[in-house]
This record gives sequence, C-alpha cells and structure tokens, in this order.
Amino acid sequence: MSPEVNARTPVYSANIDKLADRIRSWGEKLGFQQIGFAGIDLPGDEARLEAWLEQGRHGEMGWMRRHGRKRTRPAELVHGTVSVISARMDYLPPDSADPEAVMADGSLAFISRYALGRDYHKVLRQRLQRLADRISREIGDFGYRVFVDSAPVLEKALARDAGIGWIGKHTNLINRNAGSWFFLGEIYTDVPLPADTPAMEHCGSCRACIDICPTQAITGPWELDARRCISYLTIELPGSIPEEFRAPMGNRIYGCDDCQIVCPWNKFATLTAEPEFRARHGLDAPDLVALFAWSEQEFLDNTAGSAIRRIGHVRWLRNLAIGLGNASTTPAVIGALESRLSHGSAIVREHVEWAIAQHANRDD
Repeated sequence: MSPEVNARTPVYSANIDKLADRIRSWGEKLGFQQIGFAGIDLPGDEARLEAWLEQGRHGEMGWMRRHGRKRTRPAELVHGTVSVISARMDYLPPDSADPEAVMADGSLAFISRYALGRDYHKVLRQRLQRLADRISREIGDFGYRVFVDSAPVLEKALARDAGIGWIGKHTNLINRNAGSWFFLGEIYTDVPLPADTPAMEHCGSCRACIDICPTQAITGPWELDARRCISYLTIELPGSIPEEFRAPMGNRIYGCDDCQIVCPWNKFATLTAEPEFRARHGLDAPDLVALFAWSEQEFLDNTAGSAIRRIGHVRWLRNLAIGLGNASTTPAVIGALESRLSHGSAIVREHVEWAIAQHANRDD
C-alpha cells in the first residue's frame, strides 16, 4: 500500500465502468453489504463542520481541529486522490439480548451494539486492504490509501455522495433498505471511478431520535452537541462526567444507541452474518456489579481485540460507577461501590462517592 496516492493517472486494463462493477462484486464477496463511489468535493459539509467547531460542540476532541481542512478536502489529506470508494458492513449481532430490554433493566450494563464483538477498525481495514489488493491485481499498480475511522475523513458525507445512505437528523447515516446499524470504511484512490448518485434524505417530519435522546444532545435536526452525547461522555471524555448527565445516562456505560433503536428505518435492518461482530464475554447483557469487580488485568483480557479496550480501566470504572449509582439499592450494589472507595484514581473515587450519595439520598 502506498503511503500516499500518486498524482498520476494509471493505465487501466479494463473499461472504467466495468471496473466499478467488478469492485462492487469483489466487495460483496469480502463481506461488505454495499460499495459506492464518490467524488471529493464537499464544500457544504466543510462549511457546516467549521461552524460546528467554532461553536465548540466537539468538546475535548481536539483532533477534530488538528488537521484543518484535510477532513473535507480528500486530495489535501492524500495527494492525487480523485475519487473515494465507500463501503458499508452491517454489525447488529444475532443471538444477542434485545437492547431495549437491557436498558430497561437497571441491574445490567448497556454497551453500544457496535462494540460487542471484535474491533471494527481491524475487521474493515483488513477487508478494504484485500479489496485494494484485488483491484491492483486487475489494473496493476495504482495509488490508494485505506481508512476506517482512523484519520481526518468525513466518512458520512462521502458515503452519502456514494449513494450508501443519507445523513439522518441524529447525524448517523441511514440506508432506506438497511437502517443504520452498519460501519463505514473508505479507500481514497487516484482511479477516476464513476461517482454514484448521492442518496436523498428521507427523514421527513420524524423527530423520534431528537425526542428520545436521554441528554438532549441532538439539539435540533442535524445538530449534535457532542458535549452532551453519552457516546462522547463515556468514550471520548477523559475526565469527570458532568453531574447533570449522570442520572440521564442510566445504565449506558459504553456508548448509547437510543437514537438508532427508535429510528423507524431500522425496521429494515438486517442482522450481521459476520462472525467477528458476534457478542463476546456476555457483553450484550452483562451484570453491572460483575463488570465493576473486574481487575485491570481482567478488563484487558476480556476486552482484547475489542473497541472497548481503548477507554482503559479507569474510564470503565467511572462509567460503571454511574450505572451503579442509577441502579436499584441493594447490598450487592452498595458493597461493590464501597469496594472502590479507596481506588488509586481520583476520577474513580469521585464517581463512586457520587453513586453512593445517590443511594443514601433515596433513603432520606
């Protein structure tokens, strides 16, 4: 794989339209549910992103600003890029507990469905690399670079332009035949592939995702304040979670799927056939007290190869302490919290103390 796309036009051994059809076919054989092709002009998305950043809605995700306009200008990120191959892969695992039932049971921990199996970054990156290798065998050397949520890439806008789906009012991508339970990945390339027709928006007057958000992070249609979002709070935020959001978090200890669960388009979603995304270690409906008892080594062992591992044991305990603070008051819950009162992390101790106070206040 080239470190950057070469600023040249390759010599192809096949008609470009036939090549596009073959890429779709190869992608399907590699486990992708859809492959589309997009151009690289994103002026409207660039303006919206810059306004969002100016409002500070990215919170402590400083990397959102770090690369300037490379996020919205693919050819500045990877020189020579003229088109983007966008791919989607379903991830909703079969044989896993119903997400609404898990969230309704305060003794359980809710983990976003995308994180139940193997880390999607690894799965999609390997498949996209294999797709690029297959293209290379067909046309010879060409310039490309593979991305899976790993660089400043405006993946949802590119997927929209590639006909994969539209950006919903919750800012997730929606496909009218597959809902929104899918991952995205891209190949930036110097191959001038024929761009697909961008997907049209079909949210209409629906505002279910806006109304359901536990922390009102969706401040309006297509307006997300990451600083209020449970996914940001439980995964991206390194420090203390603001107290105003702790009770609304309920038992959501890694991410939040409320806006997807309630979306009417997800009645068309299909379960993944990808074994890598099946739930591991019972994380589709785990017990809060049991997870809180994990040592750091147990956390590392049980999240090996998982996206969850990146938050580390301290944030894991911080999030679980909030879940336990929102759980029903039982001797097991209180005992679990008290066992972490002298934890070495001030962040963990703060959230444990808050949780214990929630139970004490209920007794008053």
